[in-house]
Amino acid sequence: MKALTLATAALLAAGLAAPATAGVLTVGGGFARSCYDAAEARDASAQSIQNCNYALDAQALTADDIVATHVNRGILKMLRGDAAAAAQDYDAALQLDPKQPEAWLNKAVMVLNGGDSRDASRLAQRALDLQTKKPALAMYIQAVADEESGNVNAAYAGYRRAAELEPAWKLPKEELKRYKITHR
Repeated sequence: MKALTLATAALLAAGLAAPATAGVLTVGGGFARSCYDAAEARDASAQSIQNCNYALDAQALTADDIVATHVNRGILKMLRGDAAAAAQDYDAALQLDPKQPEAWLNKAVMVLNGGDSRDASRLAQRALDLQTKKPALAMYIQAVADEESGNVNAAYAGYRRAAELEPAWKLPKEELKRYKITHR
């Protein structure tokens, strides 16, 4: 089976990134596919996590599918509010494949939700460098970090770029409404 990446994201109205479902698709069915489907559907039920566990225990997965399943299970754990367990899955995925952009992106979301925008920005940049399927989310994370550090111009540019990349995504546009452009 070949792992393909697919990313979607949801955000809280408060303006901080909620657990993004930047899942990694495993092609071929079985428990690994069920784990991916649960991550995409944001179904963090105990059964969904158990399906991920079964997939990882099956020992019949390709290396790419093992990485993907760790990312997807991490998403489900993050959705359940278990950041420590989610971090373990993202770290396991990154140990196996340090070039897995969606693992970096989801870890960035988790770190941002934990309140560390500077580290979240660094992780989001790594996801961008590796060509994440959700660059708008990565840029949004960086914009939040820029704003928190006082770099208002960079924050504005980041929110604007995120809005351009994902025109249907409302949150960056809402953030941009707070800015007033003045010409000197």
